[in-house]
Amino acid sequence: MNQVAYQLNERRDTSFTNEEFWELTTADQKVALYDLHRFGYRLLFVRQTRKGPLAVVKQQEDIAVIHADGEVDLRPKITIREH
Repeated sequence: MNQVAYQLNERRDTSFTNEEFWELTTADQKVALYDLHRFGYRLLFVRQTRKGPLAVVKQQEDIAVIHADGEVDLRPKITIREH
């Protein structure tokens, strides 16, 4: 396994708390998440992308993403791996 693959593997094994994920979100994402929270959405995790942090949220079986600018995508084309 090369160094980059090893580092990625190590990072995926690290568990963040919801508070740590919350701290990775932008102010616009926090406002959008607050609004979605009223409908039962919960923050799953945050991924860093070239365009900024991408917050992934879930409400029962529905997945949504919140872009760095606060734009909500209720039909994202993503797949969530099961643990």
